[in-house]
Amino acid sequence: MPYDPPPELAGLTLDQIAEQVAQRKLPPVEQWNPEKTGDSAMRIAADGGWLHEGSPIARQAMVRAFAGLLTRDAAGRHWLVTPFEKLTIEVEDAAFIATDVVRRDGGLAFRLNTDDLVIAGPDHRLRAAGTADNPAIYLGVRRGCEARLNRSTWLQLAEIALTEGDGTQVTSGGEAFSLMPE
Repeated sequence: MPYDPPPELAGLTLDQIAEQVAQRKLPPVEQWNPEKTGDSAMRIAADGGWLHEGSPIARQAMVRAFAGLLTRDAAGRHWLVTPFEKLTIEVEDAAFIATDVVRRDGGLAFRLNTDDLVIAGPDHRLRAAGTADNPAIYLGVRRGCEARLNRSTWLQLAEIALTEGDGTQVTSGGEAFSLMPE
């Protein structure tokens, strides 16, 4: 069954998508080195839902704000970083969920559950994990964080891979990415 991208992505070129990505101003988390550390009492569930002290964070604007402060260190721990403190945040699987993909001008543009747009390529790599029976595809987002492709997005990507080749890999931004778990 052919895939029709949503109207927000359907008419955009890759350059227009890249321009929208560049316009999203994120806090300069990399420049902050707070001495105070602690626990945020927050968790990102495997389905992408954000919770604070066990209760869902319902305001999407709050989730987007927190997502802009998110980092992941080399040990795999996730942190919310402000100029004044660095707080742990539990992440069950991935910090983000990729909810849509569209092929434009040789690139793959993904929409995340936070409405961020990410173009796969050298700085935002696709990674296959899991098993052949239960695969999982992840997209590098920023600051070490990843997005897991939800089922419908994984199927969209598989359709692109089958249309363009043997279904085992895709290309974006001049990079080839395997869709087969190792």
